[in-house]
Amino acid sequence: MSTSTAAVEVQDTSLKSAAHDYWSKVKAGDIGALPAVLGLLVLCIVFGSMSSVFLTPGNFANLLTQAASVIVIAMGLIFVLLLGEIDLSAGYASGVCGAVLVILITDHGQPWYIALAASIAVGMAMGFGLGTLVARLGIPSFVVTLAAFLGFQGILLILAGEGGTIRVDDETVLAIQNSNLSPTLSWAFYIAASVFYVLLGLSRINARRKAGLKAELFKLWLIKTVSLVGVSGLAVWALNLERSNNRELVSLKGIPYVVPVILFLLVIGTFVLGRTAFGRHIYAVGGNAEAARRAGIRVSRVRITVFMISSTFAGIAGILLASRQASVDAAAGRSIVLSAIAAAVVGGVSLFGGRGKLTDAVIGGFVIAVIDNGLGLIGLASGLNLAITGGVLLLAATADAITSRKSKTS
Repeated sequence: MSTSTAAVEVQDTSLKSAAHDYWSKVKAGDIGALPAVLGLLVLCIVFGSMSSVFLTPGNFANLLTQAASVIVIAMGLIFVLLLGEIDLSAGYASGVCGAVLVILITDHGQPWYIALAASIAVGMAMGFGLGTLVARLGIPSFVVTLAAFLGFQGILLILAGEGGTIRVDDETVLAIQNSNLSPTLSWAFYIAASVFYVLLGLSRINARRKAGLKAELFKLWLIKTVSLVGVSGLAVWALNLERSNNRELVSLKGIPYVVPVILFLLVIGTFVLGRTAFGRHIYAVGGNAEAARRAGIRVSRVRITVFMISSTFAGIAGILLASRQASVDAAAGRSIVLSAIAAAVVGGVSLFGGRGKLTDAVIGGFVIAVIDNGLGLIGLASGLNLAITGGVLLLAATADAITSRKSKTS
């Protein structure tokens, strides 16, 4: 047997071994975001065949801005869900933070960056209060955040005043959700993000090998990376096409500004969860709080911090909502928290704690946005959208319960 033939057989065996390991994880209950990815593909095919508008570049850009707020809130909620807790107040927390931003700019003449910092600080403060009640007093998070849901709703009604709506006309704030990078900057951003992703993956593989740990098979990593970079390139190409219906008055090309914002939050949050001691503490507490406490982890501090992170992400989402709607009203954030929880669970985050990644929020957020967008394009009633979203959430929660039981058994 020649050397080259032997090398091919070793590679094939390695790939078969990797596929076998993955299938073993799936059978043991660790299915991750696989159902969400498959569901997203099926939904795109179904709605694309039923609507001539769904697969157009204009609708694709609309999906990105439509899903942005849900994704950001879902990313914050993942930190809480990893502990097996819940935050029902994140929706109205985003509304309060958005109202603070708009009031400071519109009524008090503050520059956008001061208002932005103040609104995020308000979100952190609200999260600190919620986390303290849960961690220090032992009140169930469902009760605390349900009470906060009602309380923050009242605060938002007071801030919105008699008119019920506060408009914002600051160009910087409005640009976040309503403006785009130029095609040249879009390609530059894509290249920079792709290079960063490739170098990060290579660094992770080399670090694990040097530490004597099992690393991902290089050929498998290469296939996944090339696929992701290729799909992202097609998305950038589509977004750089002209999307305006009246090109003489306005031109719409390029990646929406909100995309780099979401990717930045995704990178920072993923780094915290995957590369820091605090992230490992979150997974440890979510897996077994008592064992984590005996290992020396300050469980109360972890709980308080994750609620602060959740409310901070909610505050950022409130800014995105204000930017997209050019206003904040008394109903801001009323139902978005349910969509965000659905996005996280549909994406593969466990409601029982200890399992999930921030990328799950992105995938799940797109699933929820595609359902909402697609049903609207084919002309079905908005009530059906809520019913279908609820059904998807129930299916995801059922799958989570089954896989969690399998994980404990295995």
